[in-house]
Amino acid sequence: VQLQAFGGGLVQAGGSLRLSCVASEIRVSNYNMGWFRQAPGQEREFVAASRWDTSTYYSDSVKGRFTCSRSNLKNTVYLQMNSLKPDDTAVYYCAATSRMGSPNSPNEYNCWGQGTQVTVSS
Repeated sequence: VQLQAFGGGLVQAGGSLRLSCVASEIRVSNYNMGWFRQAPGQEREFVAASRWDTSTYYSDSVKGRFTCSRSNLKNTVYLQMNSLKPDDTAVYYCAATSRMGSPNSPNEYNCWGQGTQVTVSS
């Protein structure tokens, strides 16, 4: 299983970015997909998740600003990030799991993409 995340970049505070995660060898429609991020010196933290049943989950820090969605036709999961803040600066990872555990626990995910850097300047 391969996950390729892209769409990161440098943006000013208040700006927007859309991350994409393209899956190969699996159908995202059958998997729970998650987005996590890791800033330098910090642990990987949950950002958002999209379950196979289309339910979505968000961390409190991004709720109302980020939207997680998926295109089963394109076998892709998206993370639309609006009103970005400098604290959102991190490497963002997408992940997939067939398990039905907690969507916000990185331990539940058994497949990870390579990460894409998001930098928000003040």
